[in-house]
Amino acid sequence: MSSTDSSLLLKSPVSVASRDPAVDARIAVVVPAYRVKRHVLQVIASVPAGVERIYVVDDACPEGSGVFVEEQCRDPRVTVLRNPVNLGVGGAVMHGYRRAAEDGADVVVKIDGDGQMDPAMLPRMVGPILRGQADYTKGNRFYDLRCISRMPRARLFGNAVLSFMAKASSGYWDVFDPTNGYTAIHARVAALLPHEKISARYFFETDMLFRLGTFRAVVVDVPMDAQYGDEVSNLHIRRVVGEFLFKHIRNFGKRVFYSYFLRDLSIASLELVIGLAMVLFGVVFGAWQWYESWMAGMATPAGTVMLAVVPVLVGLQLLLAFFAYDIASVPRLPLADRLAGYIPGRGNR
Repeated sequence: MSSTDSSLLLKSPVSVASRDPAVDARIAVVVPAYRVKRHVLQVIASVPAGVERIYVVDDACPEGSGVFVEEQCRDPRVTVLRNPVNLGVGGAVMHGYRRAAEDGADVVVKIDGDGQMDPAMLPRMVGPILRGQADYTKGNRFYDLRCISRMPRARLFGNAVLSFMAKASSGYWDVFDPTNGYTAIHARVAALLPHEKISARYFFETDMLFRLGTFRAVVVDVPMDAQYGDEVSNLHIRRVVGEFLFKHIRNFGKRVFYSYFLRDLSIASLELVIGLAMVLFGVVFGAWQWYESWMAGMATPAGTVMLAVVPVLVGLQLLLAFFAYDIASVPRLPLADRLAGYIPGRGNR
């Protein structure tokens, strides 16, 4: 990015502030374009001047958004990319990430093409990354309670439920609004992601958090206001809640195995194993004794009841201790600087 473009980005009214050390950072924007023909040109026009490249990804859009942008847009920063088949928002973003990395971007921002996200707040999204405070930033529409009333009630409830599930499955207990698609990522961290394994459709943003958590990348929420106009959301909470629940449980199991048994062993590992074993023993033993007493028509002895209850209580205490340890273990040291010179799969250079 030229010094002129950098100054335009960093000295704008919503700038991340002139004290940012990375004034030479090359910023790229990825805009997934699927059924957003009415809004995409306005979104592109609103992207701050300091952004070096804008990648509009036509994800096999039936409206022909790629051709439309090429014909109607005169912004020299814009490159249209095409997916031969529809891969979903995740597939479109991953395509943009790969191209941005090839072109030497330092930070890649993802903005939806439907007009719900204000491109003017882009400097606030990249600010924590440029200052070395984060590897990945995401919008949080729940930060200002005064603005929540503008969110449709179905979205409000659905996002709240999904947020609590995402906290457990990703390990980022201090972030909220996991389905928020306004994100920014350091290119070095994006290079670590297993692109072929990340969920390509509606679970994309949440799966990104899980994948980032496996590398202990630092994720930071950026307060934002949601904009709701005449756009139509393709995400219907009732249709995806079952799928999301299954994937959250799967990711939680993977995360716990990776973090507490494969890559490390800690006191929390023992608390989890012993706690689960004691709860399971107490429940099974208690159920069996209750059934035996019921069949014999006799009251269960107090000592037998205690043999079932005490393991359950102690086991629950150990499980609570495990979750307390897990919540306190949210990553705090950004990863990007430590990746300088490292090429995934090829070692150091």
